[in-house]
Amino acid sequence: MKKYLLILALFAVACQNRTEQDWQLTPFVKQDAENPVLLPNDTTTFDDPILKRNINWEAKDVYNPSAVVRDGKVYLLYRAEDTLKVVDGTSRLGLAVSEDGIHFKPQAKPVFYPAEDFMKKYEYPGGCEDPRLVESGDGKYILTYTAYDGKTARLCVASSPDLQTWKKEGLAFKDAKYENLWSKSGAIITEKVKDKFVAKKINGKYWMYFGDTNLFLASSDNLTDWKILEDETGKPKPIVKPRDDNFDSWLVESGPPAFITDKGILLIYNSANKGFQNKATNTKNAYRAGQVLLDKNDPAKIIDRSETFFFEPDKPYELTGQVNNVVFVEGLVNFKDRWFLYYGTADSKIAVAVSDKK
Repeated sequence: MKKYLLILALFAVACQNRTEQDWQLTPFVKQDAENPVLLPNDTTTFDDPILKRNINWEAKDVYNPSAVVRDGKVYLLYRAEDTLKVVDGTSRLGLAVSEDGIHFKPQAKPVFYPAEDFMKKYEYPGGCEDPRLVESGDGKYILTYTAYDGKTARLCVASSPDLQTWKKEGLAFKDAKYENLWSKSGAIITEKVKDKFVAKKINGKYWMYFGDTNLFLASSDNLTDWKILEDETGKPKPIVKPRDDNFDSWLVESGPPAFITDKGILLIYNSANKGFQNKATNTKNAYRAGQVLLDKNDPAKIIDRSETFFFEPDKPYELTGQVNNVVFVEGLVNFKDRWFLYYGTADSKIAVAVSDKK
C-alpha cells in the first residue's frame, strides 16, 4: 500500500511539473541548414536625407527583427547598421519578405530611418533600432522602436497602413518628466486572430511591457500615447526583475510582442547574466531567452516564470560577432500552423527557429 501511495505521489508531482511547463511556447528548433537567413549586404545603397549622399546602409550588421504575416507571406522588419562609424553605425529599418518563413528577399532600400524631421533630435546619429510590430483593430501596423541620439535611448511609436509608408508618432512617453528616460523594447499585449497579432485592451486600456534592465509596464488609450505605471514614489514600477544566481541575473528585456493565451499573458523575454555584464569570455555568460506568464486580467501580476532559459547561443554565428554569445529574440509569427521565432545572432545576423507546438 505504501509503495502504491508513493507511486501516486510521484505521478502527481510529475503531472504538476508537466502542467507548470505547458504554458510555455517550446521547444524551438534552430534551422541549421538555412541559418543565418539574413546577412549584411555591402552592395545595397540609400540616398541618406541627412548626409545627402549614397551610403551602404546595411553593410555592417543586420539583426533584431520583428515579424508579421501579411497576405500569406512573412515580413521581417529588421535593424541594419552602416559602416560610417558614427556611434558604431547609424541604424535604419529594412523590410524583407518570404513565402515560406525561411528564405527572405530583402528590399534594396530601408523603409524607416532618421530624416530631417521633428524626430531627428532623438534619432540621429544613432538611428532607429529594434522594431516590434503589432496590428491595431482597424488594420494599421503599430511599430515600437528605439530612437538613439548617441547618448540616450528613447522608446518611440510609428504607424503604417502597409509596412512601406510610415508616420512617426513621436515619443511613446510624452509626459515631460520622462522625455529623457532611457527606455527601450516595447512589447504591446496582443491577441492572436488567425495569423495576426492584434493589440488587445485589458480593463479598457492597451498595455505594453518595456525596458532593458527590469521590465516595466505602460498603458494607452490609442496605442501611440503611453502612460508609465508608477510605484508609490512616482517612479516606473518594475514588473519583471532579474533573478540572482540565474540565467537572467543581470537584466531582462522584452522579446516579441506579448500575447494572450488560455493560461494568461505570455511574454518571451531576453536576458543576460552577471558574468556577461563583467565581459567574461566563458560561453556560460551570454544573452539567453526565457518566458513569463502574467494574469490576463492584471498585466502587472506574474503567475509563473520559466526556471531556466529555453534558448541560448550555441552556433558559431551566435557565438562570434559584433557582440559575442548573443541570441536576441524579437520576432514571432504563427505561419502555416507552425511558430517561427526570429532572432539576432551576436548582434550581426538574423536567424530563425521553428516550433510545431499547437
